[in-house]
Amino acid sequence: MNKYQPRIVINKKQKEAIILTKQEVTNSRHIKLPVQLMLWGLASGRCQFDGCNKRLWQNSVTKEQVNISQKAHIWSFSANGPRGNEGIDNEHINDLRNLMLVCHECHKLIDEDKEGKKYSVSLLSKMKKNHEERIDLATSISPNKKSHILLYGANIGEHTSPVSYKAAVEAIFPDYYPAEHHAFELGLVHSPIKDHDDGYWCFEKQALEGNFNNTVRSRLISGDIRHLSVFGLAPQPLLIFLGKLLSDIPESKVYQRHREPQTWRWQDDDLSTQFSVIEPEHIKPMVALNISLSATIDNSRIEQVLGVDVSIWKLTVPQPHNDFMRSASQLQKFRKNFRALMDKIKSKHGHDTTLHIFPAVPVSVAIEIGRTWMPKADMAMVLYDEIKKRNGFVKAFNL
Repeated sequence: MNKYQPRIVINKKQKEAIILTKQEVTNSRHIKLPVQLMLWGLASGRCQFDGCNKRLWQNSVTKEQVNISQKAHIWSFSANGPRGNEGIDNEHINDLRNLMLVCHECHKLIDEDKEGKKYSVSLLSKMKKNHEERIDLATSISPNKKSHILLYGANIGEHTSPVSYKAAVEAIFPDYYPAEHHAFELGLVHSPIKDHDDGYWCFEKQALEGNFNNTVRSRLISGDIRHLSVFGLAPQPLLIFLGKLLSDIPESKVYQRHREPQTWRWQDDDLSTQFSVIEPEHIKPMVALNISLSATIDNSRIEQVLGVDVSIWKLTVPQPHNDFMRSASQLQKFRKNFRALMDKIKSKHGHDTTLHIFPAVPVSVAIEIGRTWMPKADMAMVLYDEIKKRNGFVKAFNL
C-alpha cells in the first residue's frame, strides 16, 4: 500500500467516516532536537502536569538514570485527537509552545480524555506556563542568596513551641534558599520546665546561650555563615536574649509567624505603621519602658511590680493586636524608632540608670529589640514577662 494513499478512519463521536488528506498523513511527529532540548530546560527535566513534578531522568524505583519523559501535544497532533488542532496550523504543531514534557502516567491521563473537555487546551497551557515560571523563579536565585536557617523554640505557658524547618524553607523562598539541609536548632525539645516553674528563666537562658555558642558562634567567627534566617517562638525575654546573642554584626533576616494566613512568610502588605512614644511627665529614680504593640499594657500593671516611684515610657501603635506585624519594612521601621527611643531615654535618665522592659510584642520585634540593643552604649536592661499563673508580670533576668 502506498503510504500516501488516503485511508478511512471512523470518528466514534460523529459516527461518520473522515478521509485523512495526503497532507495529514505526511505530517511528522518528529520533534527537532533543539526544541526537545529547550523543552527539557524549561521544564527542568520534571513532569509539567500540575501536581506531578516527577523526575524524568531517573527511575523512581532503582534510582538509575533513564529518560522516562514523553512529549504531549497541547493542541492535538491529529485533527481527530482529544483537543483537535484547529487552533494551530500544521507548521507549528511541534513547536515549543505546543508541547509539554510529561511522564507516561500523566500523558495517558491527558490523552484518555477523548473529548478534551477535562484537560482542555487552556488548562494544559496554564499548567505548562505555571511550571515553567516556577522553574525560572527557582533557578534565578544567585549563589549569594544562601542562608543558614536558625530555629529557636521554648515552652510558652502550657504550650510547647516547635518551629518547623520545612515552614522556614518555604518562608525564605525566593529571596534565599537554605545553605544546608538542616537548621541550627537551639531550643530544648520537649522540655519539662514551664515558664511559671521556679528556675525556668535561668535554665532556658543558659541552655540557649550554650547551644548558640556550641553550634553558631564558632561558624560566625570563621566566616562560614554569611547570612542567617531567624525564626523564634518563645517567651519574649528569651527572644530578646537570642537577639542579643546574634547582635547586628552578622547579616540576618528575622521572620514573623502570622495567623492569617498561617505562615512565616513575610506578607507584601504595604502598611504605613505609625509608632508613637508617650513620655512620662516626671523624672523619677526608676525608669521603665512599656512596649504595647501586640497588646496594650496598662501602666498600673507595671506599677504593681515596680511601685509608683517610676517613670514609664510607652512605645505603641494606634491599634495594638497580635497580627499587626505583616511586612519586613514594618520591622525595619520599628528598629529605627526603637533605636531613637533608646537614645532619648538615655539622654533623659543617664547611661548608668537601669531600664526595666515590659514587652507585649510580636516574636520578630522581640528578637530585634535584642539585636538593636548595644551593651556598651545603651542602658542595662531588666526583662519582664507576663505569666498568667503568676497573675501578672514577673522578672525574667537582667540583660
